[in-house]
Amino acid sequence: MRDAPAVLITNQLNRIAEAMDAADYATLGRLLRRAELVDGTSGTVLASGADQATAHFQRIVKIHADGTWRTKHVTTNPIVEVDETAATATCRSMYTVLQQTDRIPLQPIIAGRYHDRFALVDDAWELTERRYFADLIGDLSDHLLIDLA
Repeated sequence: MRDAPAVLITNQLNRIAEAMDAADYATLGRLLRRAELVDGTSGTVLASGADQATAHFQRIVKIHADGTWRTKHVTTNPIVEVDETAATATCRSMYTVLQQTDRIPLQPIIAGRYHDRFALVDDAWELTERRYFADLIGDLSDHLLIDLA
C-alpha cells in the first residue's frame, strides 16, 4: 500500500531535522534543493536551492568538536493540507530545538513555527518553501554564529 501524502510529507520534515542535527550538509542540500528559505516575519528570502541553503546554514550555525550542531530539532503538530489535483501541499508545524554542549546543560534554546509548501515531483514530495518563525528565543550562544535580535 502506498503511504498517504501526509505521512510522506511528515517524513520529509523529520529527515530535514535529522540532517540539520547531524550537520549532514549533503543530505540537507538534497532535501532543500527546490526550496526557498524565508524569514517568516520579514518575508526576506534567506536562501534558494541546495547550494545557497547549505551555505546559509554553514554561515550561521556553529559546528562542535563532534562535527554536529549538538542539537535535536523536534518537529511537532504537523497540519498537512494536500491539493492532489495541483500536486501541492502545505504543512504548518512547530519546532523546538534542544541543545547540550560542553558549555551549556541540556535545554530548549528556541521554539517556533514552520510554514512549509511542498510539490509532488517525480513521485516524491519535495519542500519548495519554508517560512521560519521564531516565537521563543533562549540561549543561542553555543548554536548560532549570528544574533537573531
